[in-house]
Amino acid sequence: MKRTMMSLTGVAVALAAVTGVAAVAAPDGGHETTRGSSRLPVQRSALLCPAPTSSEVGETAYTAFAPQGAAAGEDGKKGTAELRPAGTVRDAADGAGGKDKSKGKDKGGDAGGSAASRTVPPRDSKPVVPLQKAGTPVTATTERPDAPALVGSADGALAPGWTVQQTTSVAAGAGRGLLGLSCTAPDTTFWFPGVSTAKDRHDYVHLTNPDATPAVVDLELHGKDGSLAGSAGEDISVPPHTTVPVLLSTLTATPTTNASLHVVAREGRVGAAVQASDGKLGSDWLPPAADPSPGVVLPGIPKDATSVRLVALSPGESDADLKVQLATPTGLITPAGLETLHLKSGMTTAVDLKDLTKGEAGSLVLTPADGDTKTPVTAALRVTRGKGAKQEMAFIPATRPVEKRAGAADNRAGGSTLSLVAPEKGKDAKVKVTASAGSGGGTPVTKSYTVKGGTSLDVQPPRPQGLKGTYALTVEPEPGSGPVYASRMLARPQGGVPAFTVQPLPDDRGSVLVPAAGQDLSVLTN
Repeated sequence: MKRTMMSLTGVAVALAAVTGVAAVAAPDGGHETTRGSSRLPVQRSALLCPAPTSSEVGETAYTAFAPQGAAAGEDGKKGTAELRPAGTVRDAADGAGGKDKSKGKDKGGDAGGSAASRTVPPRDSKPVVPLQKAGTPVTATTERPDAPALVGSADGALAPGWTVQQTTSVAAGAGRGLLGLSCTAPDTTFWFPGVSTAKDRHDYVHLTNPDATPAVVDLELHGKDGSLAGSAGEDISVPPHTTVPVLLSTLTATPTTNASLHVVAREGRVGAAVQASDGKLGSDWLPPAADPSPGVVLPGIPKDATSVRLVALSPGESDADLKVQLATPTGLITPAGLETLHLKSGMTTAVDLKDLTKGEAGSLVLTPADGDTKTPVTAALRVTRGKGAKQEMAFIPATRPVEKRAGAADNRAGGSTLSLVAPEKGKDAKVKVTASAGSGGGTPVTKSYTVKGGTSLDVQPPRPQGLKGTYALTVEPEPGSGPVYASRMLARPQGGVPAFTVQPLPDDRGSVLVPAAGQDLSVLTN
């Protein structure tokens, strides 16, 4: 047996350089527990944006941003950050991915193009929203109904906190509304409570592979009685640098209004997001929820919400009992008739909370009814604004806390609302919010907020002085702050419809704890 000694510092830095934000900068709860460790910016990160819309009357804006403050790369260069078009695998008949039940093959599993599927290459490979420097966002727009998915990466000083916002406005038709999404980092597992396979919904999960090797994905659907998809969602192949859209209703013969989707990459990694379209309520993106945990926070229910639906799942082997509370500007309250919520293992539970906020903005906080219980859960909200034929929906998934920093791009002169919630009584949150320079000009502005423990705060965020174009927001907890969660709502009315979209602001995982050089890792190899 041969014994090889490796520096743990070298291993950690190498991982940061190769795998980027999502893989190495796991949450640490705000506690730097490794003695002598230092926090360093990641050196590389990756993002994936799904194909925005197939509507002939849609317009999509991309906004890319990286906050200032990170050092340049080891070679002294500032770094690069850009996205490029990906190919699309579509069924030859209807454009959906998934299984070809008539032949037992994946519709999109054959990169060369089988009788059931074809790969549509991107029209060009020009970079989209390439960043030149940190601190100033860049924008691009497209009206193409065949606009492709995008894949890309950032390195050097542009890697930490790199974010891209995809915002689509569809003026009419079945997919009308405002669709917003913070482009996702590739991973191997994603949770989407709140999906639907009902007749009035068309939900597509977009699976995008950023790598040079194929990915193999399983899609697991859970309804109120348990598993729905069975073998129909297994072994979906996603070719390299390609996206596969899968219509969820093709995975089950049982139409289900409230369901939960688990995306698992058994080989490789993918980015995943769900585009939901409702015949009456418009359309929006359902972002992935935070990894299941014993308690979850869903920040940013608007004050004028006309209906709120909670969809939750206990994905493990144990049932879960949750205390349900609404964090308001004045404190935590219990919704009438919903002191606790019981979740059966593997079964999706949905509760209509109606006009939960009653004219006052708030955030939902779910905690174990028994403080010692550690059963993990996941959840999301479907929120509706407006009435009758003038309704619009958006989704608020459970999100991670802001530990070091979070960001939101594509803010304009008006229409943005920043939601901050400090869910723990007695632990006030103190945050610094910075409005970046505008994409066309302007001077950054910083403002501090204090959120009393057990309350939620909705504010109109600061704007750059002399703003031209769009700008980004950066949220940073100050030293000594209690836990804080955040989201950003964009509101852009369309012909009397209160069109809106909500993006959660989880920690950007732009830094990683690196052990001191004196700490060695012994690796034994044969």
